[in-house]
Amino acid sequence: MCNFTMNLFLLCFLILDVFILYINAQQNYSGNSALECDNIDESGTSSAFLYTCNGQDRNCQAFLIYKAQPPFNSVPSISVLMSSDPAEIASINNVTEDAKFPTGKEVIIPVSCFCLGRYYQANTTFNISSIHGTYYTVGTEAYQGLTTCSSLIRANPQSKYKLVPGIELKVPLRCACPTSNQTESGTKYLVTYSFSFGDAIADIGDRFNVSKKRIDDANGLEELQLPNPFTTILIPLPTAPSSSQTIIHKDQPLDPPLPFEEYSKSSNGLKQKLYGVGVAAGCFLLLLIIILFTAVKFNKKKDGVLQIGNERSTNYVLPADLRIEIARFDRGLRVFTFKEIKKATWNFSSKYRINGSVYSGSFGGKILAVKIMRRNASKVVQLLKNINHFNLIKLQGVCENHVVFYLLFEYMEKGSLRDWLCNQSADEVGCWTRRIQIALDVANGLHYLHSFTKPAYVHGDINSSNILLNGGLRAKIANFSLAREVASETSSVTFRTRVTGTRGYLAPEFAQTGQVTSKIDVFAFGLVLLELITGKYATITQDRREILLFKTVVSIMEKDNAEAEIHSFIDPRLKCESRTELALRMAQLSVACLTEEPTKTPCMEEVVSVLSKMRADICK
Repeated sequence: MCNFTMNLFLLCFLILDVFILYINAQQNYSGNSALECDNIDESGTSSAFLYTCNGQDRNCQAFLIYKAQPPFNSVPSISVLMSSDPAEIASINNVTEDAKFPTGKEVIIPVSCFCLGRYYQANTTFNISSIHGTYYTVGTEAYQGLTTCSSLIRANPQSKYKLVPGIELKVPLRCACPTSNQTESGTKYLVTYSFSFGDAIADIGDRFNVSKKRIDDANGLEELQLPNPFTTILIPLPTAPSSSQTIIHKDQPLDPPLPFEEYSKSSNGLKQKLYGVGVAAGCFLLLLIIILFTAVKFNKKKDGVLQIGNERSTNYVLPADLRIEIARFDRGLRVFTFKEIKKATWNFSSKYRINGSVYSGSFGGKILAVKIMRRNASKVVQLLKNINHFNLIKLQGVCENHVVFYLLFEYMEKGSLRDWLCNQSADEVGCWTRRIQIALDVANGLHYLHSFTKPAYVHGDINSSNILLNGGLRAKIANFSLAREVASETSSVTFRTRVTGTRGYLAPEFAQTGQVTSKIDVFAFGLVLLELITGKYATITQDRREILLFKTVVSIMEKDNAEAEIHSFIDPRLKCESRTELALRMAQLSVACLTEEPTKTPCMEEVVSVLSKMRADICK
């Protein structure tokens, strides 16, 4: 008996060694299992979900190929769909940031691919609509197979029978990093390509200058095997893909194939092929499963404990309206206990104060910013659950204690733009490229708020203190306490309510009339541009009198010798680059934003376009 057991374990480990070598060599093509919604991967990885985390690196630059289709047929709409930088999409596809693509046009999407558990993925979110109302249609129609039904179900808590319009889903996108073998053979990037009717691997290889054999090897395909439509393959490339390698797909079917039932027979063949691999993995993981099962039984939810986002909290009751908003918030929002907040901030020690009522704290090794609000936070939570963009600060958790609310946000290492401009040395702030990128980040965030949220929002308090910088000096807009919802699409620039913004940033006509429109944000953004140019506050002191910076600059720009005079206003730390023409262009854009006649003020889409051109010019 002992000999039999020993031989069995040896056999298991020998098979497991072969299994490990196999997955290190390539990814496995999913077949039609990617179209099923009832896959499980409890005993190991499954190609029906995402690509296995078996590469040389745990994170990398990767690319997706998406075929433009209404309503996702422009750079702005596709960037929102994929949570990707619109400037990067425009650049790699050799178009402008407001470009619209013909239906069927392949669009290259740069993504940051990383390991999460056993799989690679890139993250985005999607709002359920009446058109795409199931996990299956989101995966196959909206994302064209770049995510799968099973991975969507696993990433989201909602039952597949309870999806209603307005719910926001987490979407893990299929991407991968090259294995060691691929890197050694010259592969630097993997492109996730959604296979279409009429596609042939040899033709795809010709377009991307890679052999059919290398594509087959990268996907574990047999020589004559043809992938199925709405499933993905990986294209290994030595250089980043180019827009010259993309085509327009004509006369594509509008609807994907039917889900699981239509493919149960063909998927059975694939399951039989993977049976031996599953047995090997099962031998290796048997003990682990037992341990995990025991742990789950031990930690089973008990009476009087609220279980949210895999975290446990004490059984205090949140205000009803806030509980409703949290229930609708589907991005892993965690409810923290006040005890956790106090511990993380060392009882709100001044050492951990970031600014005002904002503190930093360590929560399980992750640094978060804690903002104290002494009024009901349900409106802010309501707003934040409706927005998702790289350039807008993300809410991570909430806490309520004796009618005081604590909102936990992602931590921004470099602090506010105002502090960065005031406190940093010339080595860090003395670069036009950085400042233009910061301006573009803020413009992209506002453009998203004004044009791509439903309903649209006005931030209402844009200033350099409410713009935060991460470790890479990328900007995110924060502090949405004064944000206002636009009443309807027809009134997106004409609804009325009182707003109180930061002194010096509020447009004069709005301060007088109280009329709130998206132009409030445009005006305030113009002042942020001036701060980036000059390094000065929006209000400055001259001859012991406080004056508004924008009035001084506007008067300069109206003169014939504006270029000469604006030079004296440039932040001295920028003069080493001798780019007065950039300062002049930014000042001209700023003055356009500061126009006191709202009908003549540019929209944020136009601002984004101008800044994108400036960034492209400075990189030449």
